[in-house]
Amino acid sequence: MAYRKLGCLHESATQSARRDFLRVGSLGFLGMTLSQSLRLQAASASTLQQSAKAKSCILVWLEGGPAQMDTWDPKPNSSFRPISTNVSGIQVSELLPESAKRMDKLALIRSMSSFGDDHPQAVHYAACGHLHNPAMAFPSLGSIVGKELGPRNAMPPYAIVPRWEKGRQYEDYFRSAFLGPDYDPMLVPDPSKDNFAVTDLSLPKGLAPAAVENRRSFLDIVDNNYRSKVASAEHAKMDAFQAKAWEMLLAPGVQKAFDLSSESDKTKDAYGRNSVGQSLLLARRLVEAGTRFVTAAGYHANSWDTHSDNDKGHRDRLTPPLDQGLAALLDDLSASGLYDETIVIVMGEFGRTPDINPGLGRDHWPQCWSLALGGGGLNTGMVVGESDERAANVVDRKTSIGDLFATVYKAMGIDWTKEYMTPVGRPIKIANSFQDSTGEPVRELFGA
Repeated sequence: MAYRKLGCLHESATQSARRDFLRVGSLGFLGMTLSQSLRLQAASASTLQQSAKAKSCILVWLEGGPAQMDTWDPKPNSSFRPISTNVSGIQVSELLPESAKRMDKLALIRSMSSFGDDHPQAVHYAACGHLHNPAMAFPSLGSIVGKELGPRNAMPPYAIVPRWEKGRQYEDYFRSAFLGPDYDPMLVPDPSKDNFAVTDLSLPKGLAPAAVENRRSFLDIVDNNYRSKVASAEHAKMDAFQAKAWEMLLAPGVQKAFDLSSESDKTKDAYGRNSVGQSLLLARRLVEAGTRFVTAAGYHANSWDTHSDNDKGHRDRLTPPLDQGLAALLDDLSASGLYDETIVIVMGEFGRTPDINPGLGRDHWPQCWSLALGGGGLNTGMVVGESDERAANVVDRKTSIGDLFATVYKAMGIDWTKEYMTPVGRPIKIANSFQDSTGEPVRELFGA
């Protein structure tokens, strides 16, 4: 009944927004200018953001696609037994004992359904919510969040940790497309490596910030003289790049955020001394410093793509670092007071088949899969949706990538019904659901 009331409230709010729009249109005849209308829209967006709890988001990216029945949705066709969690009635796989102890800080969606039977198409769809189109590049979720909320404290609004060393086409799917380079992710090296450093953020030794500012002023004089003769859109883009680079270079908090040496050995050990754990640790530091969206991509090269030896891979190689790192992240965010301001999403591009193949593996399965999320003011300690007895098909509450995006946007105070106009004059939805409908926030995750 509570969910039905929430749905009615949303419908009422939508009708109210439409009435407001009609009033704005009518005011045009009474002398309201376009600039006044735009200011009204900006004020409305500002009000949404001020009332939202979530200020940032960490996407824990499980590249390759984990098996839903071997992780968040245990079933009899899994070799692993289900275990109880700290929330009565919710069970997860025995491979996730630490996550089970923190289920009150997570919600599980067991009815995700998406598109793409192979990795490139599925990753593209999971990253931006649109089917792959060779004639059109779409902005990713992280880029849209960065654009809508803007940067904080001179930090990059969007980062990927670590950057792809192989499979670089996936990197393109997580970019900003036509939104422009301002909203592309900052690509960070693997923080688990001994030589980890973000060298671009360091000034040469002996060069003080004040000296840099003086040289910058001189360069501006020369540059302005040149640009007065040759003006182009490319210079405008370069201005934005240069301004951001200077700001990041000279802001002491930025370099500090990337400095893992300030973390204790105890904390590093808690997350795990591996790419997954250290990427999650750095993600926490980045959102703490002001980054809006971090894709923690410690699993690369289709790590979860268990076409052979599925059980061995999940048991020995894949779930242990996830379970350890996720538990440490949730504890860290809670201890620092960042949990209610930070959405955490744990997902891959699809799930795995209910049947085991001749190689003792599981193949690609976008029809029905699971994810976990929490923080950011969302309701947790619950399960949304239901799969059948083998986790093969959705039987209740089918949920799309667009619905997930709409949930993130609502939690962060972003209008999920918004559309962007592409360079070819085609509008696209920022929360694109099934059959090109607009995604809806998962209502169970909001309100009482």
